[in-house]
Amino acid sequence: MMWARRIALSLLAIAVLAGAGFFIFRDRIAEAAFRRAAYENVGRDRAAQLPDGLHVYLCGTGSPLPDPGRAGPCLGVIAGERAFVFDVGSGSVRVLGRMGFPLARLERVYISHLHSDHIDGLGELMLQAWIGGARSTPLPIAGPQGIETVVAGFSDAYRIDSGYRIAHHGEAVANPAGFGGAADIIQPPGETPTLILDEGDLKIYAISVDHEPVSPAFGFRIEYKNRSIAISGDTAYSPRFVRGARDVDVMFHEALAPRLVAMLGDAARQNGQANLAKIMSDIPDYHTSPEDAARAAQEAGVDALVLYHLIPPLPSPMLYDTFLGDARQAYRGRIRIGRDGMLVSLPAGSDAVRVTRAVR
Repeated sequence: MMWARRIALSLLAIAVLAGAGFFIFRDRIAEAAFRRAAYENVGRDRAAQLPDGLHVYLCGTGSPLPDPGRAGPCLGVIAGERAFVFDVGSGSVRVLGRMGFPLARLERVYISHLHSDHIDGLGELMLQAWIGGARSTPLPIAGPQGIETVVAGFSDAYRIDSGYRIAHHGEAVANPAGFGGAADIIQPPGETPTLILDEGDLKIYAISVDHEPVSPAFGFRIEYKNRSIAISGDTAYSPRFVRGARDVDVMFHEALAPRLVAMLGDAARQNGQANLAKIMSDIPDYHTSPEDAARAAQEAGVDALVLYHLIPPLPSPMLYDTFLGDARQAYRGRIRIGRDGMLVSLPAGSDAVRVTRAVR
């Protein structure tokens, strides 16, 4: 048994030396890792490596409720070489940055409605697109009536900061002509979707959805080559959205679990927070349950369903089945619970739907 003891002692000695070496050289090791990560990521368009097709960045899958793992509602979309963002919830711009979304190529932002959680990251996005993208014209931002007031407000709020950045970096980097946003009002569609962008292989439609008393409120359909997605925005179950999403490859639908929200309301009431309890009792009627989102996907005949704008927060995947309830009985396709950092890719000339994690 002496040989086994000697081997064990040798392995222990190697481990001690390795640990000591790491302790002595840890600063150099950390710096080398940082340098490698910097050269691999900073200033590189990581999206350029994606195949031609539609790619959806889940940059915000949360709601106004505090959620350390999810930013406010946001989906980044790349169609070929073109980049768009749909809604800009709080914290979502930083998720886009971590995912490597090409803000320098961002053409336009689409806002589904003017609830605060869908616009509260807009100022940061306008600033990052301006500086990071070296814009020479304001960022186009399309949304319902009132978007002009929102864009003007964010532009005013960031105007003093823009002056500091121009003075510090110079106009070659911070071109004054590129600061801010340019509002574009989307007229409410009727019972059928309205084509709001039609350029070559790319088409974007606005769809009226039911989010009363918030009106107008839009969902969107995006088609590129032979691939398509639909985005619900905030809505109760909506036959108009079902019709507008007919036969898309992937439906991205908001979802609220009424039973879990009711638990939050009961807790708020017991803890003396009557206002919060009232809010929890109000919100289910203008959102969609997971079961109804699944029903919408089944009726629309879509290939896959991704749930986002999740209410309430889901701190653990152990809650996913509870959140879904009977949704899997209502839809025969694949249902995924959206997570920040998830990338859904639909390559052109294919029927594949590939889901990866761009960041964790």
